[in-house]
Amino acid sequence: MTYFDERAKEWDSDPVKLERAKVVAQTIRERLPLKNGMTALEYGCGTGLLSFALQDAFASITLADTSQGMLDVLAKKIQREGLGHMYPLLLDLASAPSPIDRFDVIYSLMTMHHILDTENYLNYFHKLLYPGGFLCIADLEKEDGSFHGQGVKDVHNGFDRVKFQSQLESAQFGDIQFTQVFEMKRLVEGQEKVFPIFLMVARHISGNTGNKPTILKRDSPHEIKK
Repeated sequence: MTYFDERAKEWDSDPVKLERAKVVAQTIRERLPLKNGMTALEYGCGTGLLSFALQDAFASITLADTSQGMLDVLAKKIQREGLGHMYPLLLDLASAPSPIDRFDVIYSLMTMHHILDTENYLNYFHKLLYPGGFLCIADLEKEDGSFHGQGVKDVHNGFDRVKFQSQLESAQFGDIQFTQVFEMKRLVEGQEKVFPIFLMVARHISGNTGNKPTILKRDSPHEIKK
């Protein structure tokens, strides 16, 4: 059982996570030209807080995560709300980068700093977007490592905007915009410290589109294969 599997059942009880998802969702609504019939992928969805805040904006949302525990909680929430257009999917793009649909929008919240291979993941996202589609990433500004604390490995200490923009441009994204949208506060060595969170919005531009990925049959919202 992973760290996120263990925390899944209590994930939604944190009011900071709820407020953070609400604020990021509202900013996405303000920044994107959303219209009827659009489809979305949330990568690193957890229990789906961000997608639930956006569920009325899309005709279909695929919610992907590597944590089965998170997806189990998510599936129960979808069933309870009777939402037939939200599809949980157990997926690690590092091992299965292509076999799902293409989307109009891909978004993530506090996921990318857990992914060391940033460049390849941005290329995966590019291939999974329709030309002209949008990528929205909300994550930590560059920090000194105190957000996770000592001993935590395999994470980025936030993102430097200039370097991140260069990586996005290399992956054939354009119209890149960063906006600070939220602040998280944590006690670090007895002192309150503020960690800003940005929302990056970029658009799929020409190049590296590849062939349309093979469509993987998704489980129904109420059934997730073990």
